[in-house]
Amino acid sequence: MWRDYLTGVHAFDVLGDPVRRRILELLATGELTSGAVCAVIQEEFGISQPAVSQHLKVLRDNGFATVRPEGTRRLYAVNHEPLREVDGWLDHFRRFWTPHLHALETELARGRRERRRRAGDGTDRRSRS
Repeated sequence: MWRDYLTGVHAFDVLGDPVRRRILELLATGELTSGAVCAVIQEEFGISQPAVSQHLKVLRDNGFATVRPEGTRRLYAVNHEPLREVDGWLDHFRRFWTPHLHALETELARGRRERRRRAGDGTDRRSRS
C-alpha cells in the first residue's frame, strides 16, 4: 500500500501540469504525430515546440506515453497502465465523492421529471415563451 501511495504521488507530480494533462487527452483519442501534438499545444498554450517536446519527454520517461518511429515521424500514444495505477490509488478516496455524485444525479433526474411534468400540464414558464 505504501508503494501504491508513492506511485500515486509521483503520478500526480507528472499529471499536475495542465499541458501534460492536455497532451494525454489528445493522445486518448488515438496515436498522434509529435507534430500534431505540438500544433495543438502551441495553439492552446502558446508555448514553443521545444517546450512541447519536453512535456512529451516527461510523459514518455515516466511511462504515461509511448512513442514509435514510423519513417521520419514519431507517433505518440497513451500508455494505459500508469493511468490504471492512478485509478487504483484514487479508489481509496472515491468514498468521499461518490455519494455526493449519486445525490447530484438523483436531484438532476428529479428536476428533469418535474420539468416534464410541468411541460405536460402547461405550467412550465419556458414553454409559454
